[in-house]
Amino acid sequence: MDQLVLTLVILLAAVLAEPLGGRTGVAPSILMTVFGCLLALIPAVPSLNIPPELILPLVLPPLLYAAARRTSWRQFAENWQIIALRAVGLVIVTAIAVAAVFHAWNPATAVAAGLVLGALVAPPDPVAATSMAGRLGLPRRLIVTLGGEGLFNDVTAIVIYTVGIQAVVTGLFSPWHALGEFVVAAVVGLGVGLLLGWLGSRLTRYLDNATCQVALSLLLPFVAYGVAEHWAGSAVLAVLVCALYLTDAVTEIGDREYRLVADAFWDIAEMLITGFAFALIGLELRVVLAAVGPDWAALAGVTATVIAVVVLLRLVWLLATLALGGQLRRSADDAFTWREVVVTWWAGMRGVATVALALAVPFTIASGADFPARSQILFIAFAVVLFTLLVQGPTLPLIVRLTGVHADTRREREVERQLWTRVMHAELAELERIAARDALPADVYDELRDRLRQISAKADPEAADADAKAALDIERKFAAQMGAVRAAVVEAGRREALAARREPGMPPEVVDRVTRRLDLGPTR
Repeated sequence: MDQLVLTLVILLAAVLAEPLGGRTGVAPSILMTVFGCLLALIPAVPSLNIPPELILPLVLPPLLYAAARRTSWRQFAENWQIIALRAVGLVIVTAIAVAAVFHAWNPATAVAAGLVLGALVAPPDPVAATSMAGRLGLPRRLIVTLGGEGLFNDVTAIVIYTVGIQAVVTGLFSPWHALGEFVVAAVVGLGVGLLLGWLGSRLTRYLDNATCQVALSLLLPFVAYGVAEHWAGSAVLAVLVCALYLTDAVTEIGDREYRLVADAFWDIAEMLITGFAFALIGLELRVVLAAVGPDWAALAGVTATVIAVVVLLRLVWLLATLALGGQLRRSADDAFTWREVVVTWWAGMRGVATVALALAVPFTIASGADFPARSQILFIAFAVVLFTLLVQGPTLPLIVRLTGVHADTRREREVERQLWTRVMHAELAELERIAARDALPADVYDELRDRLRQISAKADPEAADADAKAALDIERKFAAQMGAVRAAVVEAGRREALAARREPGMPPEVVDRVTRRLDLGPTR
């Protein structure tokens, strides 16, 4: 099996993991990690020879962009205290604690090497956490804070990682220099993200078709990552800011076709890239075991200690901030409970960034000597990832059931109903304005008004008035009778269009446009 075949097998498994995860209740990311580990144990399966320094630039930008598309600036603003406490404070404390444990186990190793390990295992993975949270029906605020923590904690971790690597390689370390690098990375990352987000919104307005607009949205995350990294900024922060800016901007730009194409494209891209990334975690088991050799058993004690520190420190931190009262409380009526804190604690799974950064640890330092304890750092970091993914991940549904944490669907449904009511009133108001301006005939106005009410009643029957509900009942009966006929008629037209594609002289792009219109159905 060569590497191309292996890559295709992984991508096929990523597609199959989606329905399998739905049937088993296990997140596809966890299934793909197990699949990768199994492949790594088969001698005939080759290793994927991807340079470690390319893993993050290839994988993180699209995953971060896809995750950021599902949120907004306002959600981050409403939860900035919680996100900052976890994405900055908890990451720093975890990195220091792990460094202390590692140095106590191996005093001959530089403290900075332990700091590198701490930076590797400190940040939970946003993809693993939010994919599990979404499937478990957790409250929206938990999903938002988990996602925000996972998106921004990589910024802190990568800065600590970079400072630790430089200290080990050069033998020089200055707290003020480290703080300066953190500030510079944040400012440059923020500036690059804002600039490219603004530029992307302008280009999106200029482009006149959905295909080009979506292609631009694919390229911008990679550009933001590369430019920010080249200017010594936070590449992760640049991608996040660019994605959030562009997401807000295109809501005013994109039309129906753009939304359909973009949603479909990013769903597919996220599924394939996520599956590939987590399978890669499993595949690297062979590399890690080869690096540590027969000494892996001697690392069992320190590995278990580091895992305990990483997991338990998160719980202590979350409970401590809860006990402080105001930090986890957004309002008097909307406070986090200890049950939600427990779920948040157990959802702190590590993933792609940890493995990619671990593999990117240099082999040598400036003097030419080996990087101290590199194989041990890789082994411990990999063990933390596997524990959090393969132990915490599958047992998270049990924790959710035991704590009884679930989304308030009635409240969300009420918010949705209110929004549909606002939409209907806005449409009717616009119709009345047009009718007055263009002097629409009464029968045309009545037909359009009734049609709008029926459409709104279909979207949300609870938000419809009595007349619209009665009309909806009649239309449903009619639709039930005519549905089969309409489907057969449309299918006959689709067959005719597809048959025309094989005719000499018939432009395929014309047939594809007609077929797409048939597939999309009538617009409102």
